Amino acid sequence: MFTSVLMIEKALTSADVDFVTTLHGDEGVSFHVLLQPRGDQADRLLRAIDDVALGELDEAAREREVPEGEAAKDFGERALEVSLQALRAAGHEAEGRLIEDHPLDALKALVEEIGADEVIVLTDPHYVEEFFHRDWASRARHKVGVPVLKLFSHSKA
Repeated sequence: MFTSVLMIEKALTSADVDFVTTLHGDEGVSFHVLLQPRGDQADRLLRAIDDVALGELDEAAREREVPEGEAAKDFGERALEVSLQALRAAGHEAEGRLIEDHPLDALKALVEEIGADEVIVLTDPHYVEEFFHRDWASRARHKVGVPVLKLFSHSKA
């Protein structure tokens, strides 16, 4: 069985589930999902700049509505549960947890704990962070000791 750590910031869409569950063909995959709600990951300004870069001006104007703090935690718990159920419904083993602080430290610890074969980072584009190589995938490549695959979410959850 292939073991993947899947790092996400929102609930997986059906397209996301199809994408990550078909990466290894017919080989069985066990997913260990780490979710850090978007509201806790980056500040509003960076998110707004990303929205503007994508031409989503309406989204940039609504950045202050993105849940943070306890609201983000509640949102994250629901998003994690939806994602785990979707992966299981697709026929894969899946377990997960929320991460509140230091996502890369949590990622490294989990990779070591379970002996993961790979890390998949599945997020919306974060152009500012990616440009400066401060996004999760770029930073994880130097930290976890296994291949890191960076994918973009297919659609809004």
